Amino acid sequence: MASSMRSLFSDHNRYVESFRRFLNSSTEHQCMQEFMDKKLPGIIARIGDRKSEIKILSIGGGAELVAKTSNLENIKFAWHKETSSEYQNRIIEKKEFQKWDFIHMIQMLYYVKDIPATLKFFHSLLATNAKMLIILVSGISGWDKLWKKYGSRLPQDDLCQYVTSSDLTQMLDKLGIKYECYDLLSTMDISDCFIDGNENGELLCDFLTETCYFNTTAPPDLKAEIMKDLQESEFSVKKEGKVLFNNSLSFIVVEA
Repeated sequence: MASSMRSLFSDHNRYVESFRRFLNSSTEHQCMQEFMDKKLPGIIARIGDRKSEIKILSIGGGAELVAKTSNLENIKFAWHKETSSEYQNRIIEKKEFQKWDFIHMIQMLYYVKDIPATLKFFHSLLATNAKMLIILVSGISGWDKLWKKYGSRLPQDDLCQYVTSSDLTQMLDKLGIKYECYDLLSTMDISDCFIDGNENGELLCDFLTETCYFNTTAPPDLKAEIMKDLQESEFSVKKEGKVLFNNSLSFIVVEA
Protein backbone atom coordinates (compact mmCIF):
# COMPACT_ATOMS: atom_id res chain seq x y z
CA MET A 1 0.00 0.00 0.00
CA ALA A 2 1.35 3.43 -0.89
CA SER A 3 2.18 5.53 2.16
CA SER A 4 0.31 8.48 0.61
CA MET A 5 -3.03 6.68 0.88
CA ARG A 6 -5.03 7.66 3.94
CA SER A 7 -8.47 6.99 5.29
CA LEU A 8 -11.29 9.21 4.10
CA PHE A 9 -12.30 9.65 7.74
CA SER A 10 -9.10 11.61 8.36
CA ASP A 11 -10.54 14.54 6.40
CA HIS A 12 -13.95 15.32 7.91
CA ASN A 13 -15.01 17.87 5.29
CA ARG A 14 -14.14 15.61 2.38
CA TYR A 15 -15.92 12.67 4.00
CA VAL A 16 -19.08 14.72 4.52
CA GLU A 17 -19.03 15.90 0.90
CA SER A 18 -18.37 12.39 -0.45
CA PHE A 19 -21.25 11.06 1.66
CA ARG A 20 -23.53 13.78 0.30
CA ARG A 21 -22.57 12.80 -3.27
CA PHE A 22 -23.30 9.16 -2.40
CA LEU A 23 -26.80 10.03 -1.18
CA ASN A 24 -27.46 12.09 -4.31
CA SER A 25 -26.27 9.28 -6.57
CA SER A 26 -27.93 6.34 -4.82
CA THR A 27 -31.42 5.05 -4.05
CA GLU A 28 -30.42 4.47 -0.42
CA HIS A 29 -33.16 6.60 1.12
CA GLN A 30 -35.81 5.39 -1.34
CA CYS A 31 -34.92 1.80 -0.42
CA MET A 32 -35.28 2.57 3.29
CA GLN A 33 -38.55 4.39 2.68
CA GLU A 34 -39.93 1.37 0.83
CA PHE A 35 -39.24 -0.83 3.84
CA MET A 36 -40.70 1.73 6.25
CA ASP A 37 -43.87 2.00 4.16
CA LYS A 38 -44.44 -1.70 3.40
CA LYS A 39 -42.91 -3.75 6.21
CA LEU A 40 -42.40 -1.59 9.28
CA PRO A 41 -46.07 -0.74 10.01
CA GLY A 42 -46.89 -4.41 10.54
CA ILE A 43 -43.87 -4.87 12.79
CA ILE A 44 -44.74 -1.82 14.89
CA ALA A 45 -48.41 -2.87 15.10
CA ARG A 46 -47.46 -6.21 16.66
CA ILE A 47 -45.22 -4.45 19.17
CA GLY A 48 -47.85 -1.90 20.20
CA ASP A 49 -50.73 -4.32 20.67
CA ARG A 50 -52.50 -3.52 23.96
CA LYS A 51 -49.88 -0.94 24.98
CA SER A 52 -50.66 2.67 25.82
CA GLU A 53 -47.15 3.75 24.84
CA ILE A 54 -44.17 2.37 22.98
CA LYS A 55 -40.63 3.02 24.22
CA ILE A 56 -38.16 3.40 21.36
CA LEU A 57 -34.37 3.53 21.52
CA SER A 58 -32.70 5.03 18.45
CA ILE A 59 -28.97 4.31 18.23
CA GLY A 60 -27.10 6.57 15.84
CA GLY A 61 -30.30 8.19 14.58
CA GLY A 62 -29.57 11.78 15.56
CA ALA A 63 -32.00 14.60 16.39
CA GLU A 64 -31.93 16.75 13.25
CA LEU A 65 -34.93 15.38 11.30
CA VAL A 66 -37.06 15.09 14.43
CA ALA A 67 -36.53 18.77 15.13
CA LYS A 68 -38.08 19.56 11.73
CA THR A 69 -41.02 17.16 12.01
CA SER A 70 -44.49 18.33 13.01
CA ASN A 71 -47.33 16.47 14.80
CA LEU A 72 -45.09 15.05 17.50
CA GLU A 73 -46.99 16.53 20.44
CA ASN A 74 -47.63 13.14 22.06
CA ILE A 75 -44.04 11.97 21.76
CA LYS A 76 -41.39 12.58 24.40
CA PHE A 77 -37.69 12.59 23.54
CA ALA A 78 -34.46 12.32 25.51
CA TRP A 79 -31.19 12.89 23.62
CA HIS A 80 -27.79 11.50 24.60
CA LYS A 81 -24.82 12.53 22.49
CA GLU A 82 -22.61 9.49 23.00
CA THR A 83 -21.41 6.39 21.21
CA SER A 84 -23.24 3.10 21.66
CA SER A 85 -20.34 1.80 23.80
CA GLU A 86 -20.48 4.92 25.97
CA TYR A 87 -24.23 4.42 26.40
CA GLN A 88 -23.66 0.77 27.25
CA ASN A 89 -20.99 1.60 29.84
CA ARG A 90 -23.18 4.28 31.41
CA ILE A 91 -26.17 1.95 31.69
CA ILE A 92 -24.07 -0.83 33.24
CA GLU A 93 -22.31 1.54 35.66
CA LYS A 94 -25.56 3.12 36.87
CA LYS A 95 -27.50 -0.16 36.63
CA GLU A 96 -30.32 1.57 34.72
CA PHE A 97 -31.44 -1.40 32.65
CA GLN A 98 -34.58 0.06 31.11
CA LYS A 99 -36.50 -2.20 28.74
CA TRP A 100 -37.42 -0.98 25.25
CA ASP A 101 -40.22 -1.99 22.88
CA PHE A 102 -38.34 -1.07 19.71
CA ILE A 103 -34.62 -0.49 19.17
CA HIS A 104 -33.20 0.52 15.82
CA MET A 105 -29.64 0.64 14.55
CA ILE A 106 -29.51 2.20 11.09
CA GLN A 107 -26.19 2.03 9.23
CA MET A 108 -24.16 2.30 12.43
CA LEU A 109 -22.74 -1.13 13.28
CA TYR A 110 -19.76 -0.43 10.99
CA TYR A 111 -18.50 1.93 13.71
CA VAL A 112 -18.71 -0.50 16.65
CA LYS A 113 -15.53 -2.27 17.77
CA ASP A 114 -17.14 -5.36 19.33
CA ILE A 115 -20.27 -6.08 17.30
CA PRO A 116 -21.30 -9.41 18.95
CA ALA A 117 -21.06 -7.85 22.42
CA THR A 118 -23.08 -4.85 21.24
CA LEU A 119 -25.78 -7.09 19.78
CA LYS A 120 -25.97 -9.18 22.93
CA PHE A 121 -26.23 -6.12 25.18
CA PHE A 122 -28.96 -4.30 23.27
CA HIS A 123 -30.87 -7.54 22.73
CA SER A 124 -30.96 -7.90 26.53
CA LEU A 125 -32.75 -4.52 26.72
CA LEU A 126 -35.71 -5.68 24.63
CA ALA A 127 -39.02 -5.97 26.45
CA THR A 128 -41.42 -8.89 25.92
CA ASN A 129 -42.53 -9.07 22.25
CA ALA A 130 -40.16 -6.20 21.40
CA LYS A 131 -38.14 -5.95 18.17
CA MET A 132 -34.79 -4.58 17.12
CA LEU A 133 -34.29 -3.30 13.57
CA ILE A 134 -30.80 -3.33 12.08
CA ILE A 135 -30.09 -1.82 8.66
CA LEU A 136 -26.76 -2.27 6.88
CA VAL A 137 -25.41 -3.21 3.46
CA SER A 138 -26.41 -6.63 2.19
CA GLY A 139 -24.14 -9.60 1.81
CA ILE A 140 -25.25 -9.75 -1.83
CA SER A 141 -24.22 -6.14 -2.48
CA GLY A 142 -21.22 -4.85 -4.35
CA TRP A 143 -19.85 -3.63 -1.03
CA ASP A 144 -19.43 -7.21 0.16
CA LYS A 145 -17.39 -8.10 -2.93
CA LEU A 146 -15.37 -4.88 -2.80
CA TRP A 147 -14.45 -5.17 0.88
CA LYS A 148 -13.57 -8.85 0.74
CA LYS A 149 -11.35 -8.44 -2.30
CA TYR A 150 -9.69 -5.10 -1.58
CA GLY A 151 -10.20 -4.35 2.13
CA SER A 152 -6.66 -5.39 3.09
CA ARG A 153 -5.17 -3.11 0.42
CA LEU A 154 -7.13 0.00 1.40
CA PRO A 155 -6.44 2.35 4.33
CA GLN A 156 -7.76 0.99 7.61
CA ASP A 157 -8.40 2.67 10.95
CA ASP A 158 -10.48 2.14 14.08
CA LEU A 159 -13.41 4.18 12.79
CA CYS A 160 -14.99 1.70 10.41
CA GLN A 161 -15.34 -2.04 9.98
CA TYR A 162 -16.11 -3.93 6.79
CA VAL A 163 -19.28 -5.72 7.91
CA THR A 164 -22.34 -6.78 5.89
CA SER A 165 -25.55 -8.65 6.66
CA SER A 166 -23.81 -11.97 5.95
CA ASP A 167 -21.38 -11.32 8.79
CA LEU A 168 -24.14 -10.06 11.06
CA THR A 169 -26.49 -13.02 10.60
CA GLN A 170 -23.60 -15.37 11.41
CA MET A 171 -23.04 -13.45 14.65
CA LEU A 172 -26.73 -13.60 15.52
CA ASP A 173 -26.79 -17.35 14.82
CA LYS A 174 -23.83 -17.91 17.16
CA LEU A 175 -25.58 -15.87 19.85
CA GLY A 176 -28.75 -17.93 19.39
CA ILE A 177 -30.80 -14.82 18.63
CA LYS A 178 -33.83 -15.18 16.35
CA TYR A 179 -34.30 -12.78 13.43
CA GLU A 180 -35.81 -12.23 9.99
CA CYS A 181 -33.77 -10.72 7.16
CA TYR A 182 -35.14 -8.78 4.20
CA ASP A 183 -32.96 -7.74 1.24
CA LEU A 184 -34.02 -4.73 -0.85
CA LEU A 185 -32.34 -3.61 -4.04
CA SER A 186 -30.60 -0.26 -4.01
CA THR A 187 -28.22 1.16 -6.61
CA MET A 188 -25.60 3.89 -6.81
CA ASP A 189 -24.86 5.62 -10.10
CA ILE A 190 -21.05 5.55 -10.38
CA SER A 191 -20.85 6.48 -14.08
CA ASP A 192 -18.89 9.65 -13.26
CA CYS A 193 -16.15 7.55 -11.64
CA PHE A 194 -14.95 6.60 -15.12
CA ILE A 195 -14.64 10.16 -16.41
CA ASP A 196 -11.14 11.57 -15.84
CA GLY A 197 -11.14 14.73 -13.79
CA ASN A 198 -14.83 14.54 -12.90
CA GLU A 199 -15.22 15.96 -9.38
CA ASN A 200 -18.36 14.01 -8.58
CA GLY A 201 -16.71 10.80 -9.77
CA GLU A 202 -13.61 11.41 -7.68
CA LEU A 203 -15.68 11.97 -4.54
CA LEU A 204 -17.71 8.83 -5.22
CA CYS A 205 -14.47 6.86 -5.66
CA ASP A 206 -13.32 8.19 -2.29
CA PHE A 207 -16.57 7.00 -0.71
CA LEU A 208 -16.41 3.57 -2.35
CA THR A 209 -12.85 2.93 -1.22
CA GLU A 210 -12.97 4.98 2.03
CA THR A 211 -9.76 6.56 0.77
CA CYS A 212 -9.05 10.28 0.72
CA TYR A 213 -8.25 11.41 -2.85
CA PHE A 214 -8.19 7.82 -4.07
CA ASN A 215 -7.72 8.72 -7.74
CA THR A 216 -4.48 10.62 -7.11
CA THR A 217 -2.99 8.65 -4.20
CA ALA A 218 -3.76 4.99 -4.97
CA PRO A 219 -1.05 2.84 -6.58
CA PRO A 220 -1.78 2.67 -10.34
CA ASP A 221 -2.21 -1.11 -10.33
CA LEU A 222 -4.70 -1.02 -7.45
CA LYS A 223 -6.67 1.80 -9.05
CA ALA A 224 -6.78 -0.02 -12.39
CA GLU A 225 -8.00 -3.26 -10.77
CA ILE A 226 -10.74 -1.58 -8.77
CA MET A 227 -11.97 0.57 -11.64
CA LYS A 228 -12.14 -2.50 -13.87
CA ASP A 229 -13.97 -4.57 -11.24
CA LEU A 230 -16.51 -1.84 -10.53
CA GLN A 231 -17.81 -2.33 -14.07
CA GLU A 232 -18.13 -6.12 -13.72
CA SER A 233 -21.53 -7.78 -13.19
CA GLU A 234 -20.75 -8.97 -9.65
CA PHE A 235 -20.34 -5.34 -8.59
CA SER A 236 -22.60 -3.32 -10.88
CA VAL A 237 -25.07 -3.44 -13.74
CA LYS A 238 -24.93 -1.35 -16.89
CA LYS A 239 -28.23 0.22 -17.83
CA GLU A 240 -29.07 2.95 -20.34
CA GLY A 241 -25.43 4.00 -20.55
CA LYS A 242 -25.02 4.16 -16.78
CA VAL A 243 -22.98 2.04 -14.39
CA LEU A 244 -25.11 1.24 -11.34
CA PHE A 245 -23.23 -0.15 -8.34
CA ASN A 246 -25.12 -2.75 -6.27
CA ASN A 247 -25.89 -0.86 -3.05
CA SER A 248 -28.49 -3.37 -1.80
CA LEU A 249 -29.49 -3.13 1.85
CA SER A 250 -30.52 -5.71 4.44
CA PHE A 251 -33.21 -5.03 7.01
CA ILE A 252 -32.78 -7.42 9.92
CA VAL A 253 -35.66 -7.65 12.40
CA VAL A 254 -34.42 -9.20 15.65
CA GLU A 255 -36.82 -10.93 18.02
CA ALA A 256 -36.78 -10.38 21.80
